[in-house]
Amino acid sequence: MARYEDRVKTFSHDVKGFHTGTFKRLLKNPTAVIGLIIISFAVFVAVFAPYLAPYDPFLMALPRAHEPPSLDHPLGTDFFGRDILSRIIHGTRISLLMGIAVVSIRAGIGIILGLIAGFYRGVVESIIMRITDAVIAFPSIVLALAIMAYRGQGLFNVMIALSIVGWTGYARLVRGEVLSLREREYITAARGLGMRDLRIIFRHILPNCLASIIIFATVGIAAPIISEAGLSFLGLGARSDQVTWGFMLSTGRPYLRDAWWTVTFPGLAIMVVVLGFNLLGDGLRDVLDPRLRE
Repeated sequence: MARYEDRVKTFSHDVKGFHTGTFKRLLKNPTAVIGLIIISFAVFVAVFAPYLAPYDPFLMALPRAHEPPSLDHPLGTDFFGRDILSRIIHGTRISLLMGIAVVSIRAGIGIILGLIAGFYRGVVESIIMRITDAVIAFPSIVLALAIMAYRGQGLFNVMIALSIVGWTGYARLVRGEVLSLREREYITAARGLGMRDLRIIFRHILPNCLASIIIFATVGIAAPIISEAGLSFLGLGARSDQVTWGFMLSTGRPYLRDAWWTVTFPGLAIMVVVLGFNLLGDGLRDVLDPRLRE
């Protein structure tokens, strides 16, 4: 008993020290810092969008339709005379919300199934992993299009569709981590002391999977943003009363030759935010990689 308690104390001390030094190492990583700055700016814009936008994003001024960038409209106007800068600022909210919400749902489903499959093995693992393989076998965008065609247009339906097709990566990642961790000495000691499975899973196994999950989720936030833009571009995403970058690309596409600014600036917004999450994910990978920790 005393030997097991000593191991748990040592393990807890290592975890605490790990979390204490993680943020310091993160700030020393240029890639992570650049990504963090981009994401922080995007979050700031999303939170204070009503105060930062110079115009109402839905305000139409037909006489000023397709005006090029000017002092009054720094990024120009669209075919209804709506200010593109204001629409991009308000679109930041939905894009970030979509990325975070979809990743949260994906991670929740994948983590639970991965923990169950990796810990219990046998028939349970076979059933879960065959379901995972079946979902992976379908091209994700095609499956999302089928779900959207069945449920109809709207951001909530986009969120459901993207969540259903994206949890498999988390399940496979967590399962692999659990298969390695379940054979560790402190897990064997916990079983010998009669600890319940749920306590072992959530107290000793899951915390050791968090580093990999955080890295995977950070990089993965970019994917729903791009997917939502793609579905909105095809007319299956946002409705006309919702502002998203993908919807702006879709509505501005017919006027690309005469009004390039209607699609260029929303496209740049998508590119910058996706780049920010990818840079942060790469930085976290470097910081949390145990081979690079001294």
